Amino acid sequence: PVSRLVVSSLPISQVRFEFETNPQRRLTVLAAVEWLAKATRAETQGMSKGSTELNFAPLQRALGTAQGQSKPPDRAQSKDIQPSVWQDIYEDDRVIRKESHIKLNSPGSVCLILQAILPYLLFHAHKTVPRQDQSTASSIPLRITIEGGTNVSQSPSIEYIGQVLIPMLVEKIGIPSITTKVIKRGWSPGRADIGIVQFNLTPFVAGSTLPAFNFQDRGEVIRMHVSILATDVSSRDKLRAKVVEKLLAHYPEVEIVFPIEEDTNNGSRLYLLIVAETSNGYRLGRDCLWDRKANNSTMETVANNVIEQMDEDLERGGCVEEYMQDQLVVFQALAEGRSVVDSGKDMHATLHTQTASGGLEQGLQPVRSFGDRATQYESLATVAAKVTEDKRYLGDTIEYENIA
Repeated sequence: PVSRLVVSSLPISQVRFEFETNPQRRLTVLAAVEWLAKATRAETQGMSKGSTELNFAPLQRALGTAQGQSKPPDRAQSKDIQPSVWQDIYEDDRVIRKESHIKLNSPGSVCLILQAILPYLLFHAHKTVPRQDQSTASSIPLRITIEGGTNVSQSPSIEYIGQVLIPMLVEKIGIPSITTKVIKRGWSPGRADIGIVQFNLTPFVAGSTLPAFNFQDRGEVIRMHVSILATDVSSRDKLRAKVVEKLLAHYPEVEIVFPIEEDTNNGSRLYLLIVAETSNGYRLGRDCLWDRKANNSTMETVANNVIEQMDEDLERGGCVEEYMQDQLVVFQALAEGRSVVDSGKDMHATLHTQTASGGLEQGLQPVRSFGDRATQYESLATVAAKVTEDKRYLGDTIEYENIA
């Protein structure tokens, strides 16, 4: 996404070796990169299974049909201006939405794909024109349907995305609203099952910038959100009782709510997510996906595992846990000015965070500090203005030097 936003080539070497031992994860990441390459008409090298190097060089952005315009006269005329990943949805000869579909043939993580393409989706506003009932232009809404896994080992769950990532990005950073619809769950534990998730969002209007944000002063924990997916009602009741008992012992004054409780109808599918909500609007999430047959001791093991991790996160005093820290790096770089994220005492950069920051450092020289209580990034626009004067910012017509 960073390469696309600055419209420059991004070489990536030493692609993480964990992909060699996790073929499903490797194919998931490859699917995301392939989609981005098609969407941006990028020239790529090394975009294949097993490759440890990748060069991603996007072309200048290809705009879709403008909202309010008539349908293109013929396919030949439109194919050069509209990426093949998008389908225009019309109403009364107007484009009212653009849709795209990403399909995995295994329960690879839907959420990993969303994370990879989200910055591009948010900042790649298709050209629009005002309608008669509008005074200004607006971006065309996007709908992305992804087939894959919603609850997958070693990947964020759709519950984490919906209850932690999206609320934090929307409410604390100010990105446009994103709605999530789980049409069908997909699992890696038990018998492999492919699910379907639909994401709807409207990108920033072309020319918009993301203001700098400051994640400090977490506030007090006021509420615990507990989501349980278990084999049947009896299993859910047992896990709920264990979780409530332990939460009340640790946090007696905190409200406990249960946003999601579902049966999985499979003895090898058990999932628990606990989200701590604070008085200043921050959310920290910890979860456990049990990937083997549950027995009498499983419920206590799962409850202990998640609550112990939550205790450690809250004791650090930061506004985010390690998974959210990973996701914020690119938004810190895209925001205008300098953004600060307090990740708590003794919180060091994870491998994912180091990978993300490493990509941004290629020619951008971000200001950063890992190991103390905050990470800081100078805006991509500000830094890139020092590097080049002829590239475009976020794919629109505003040059870097006019933003910084």
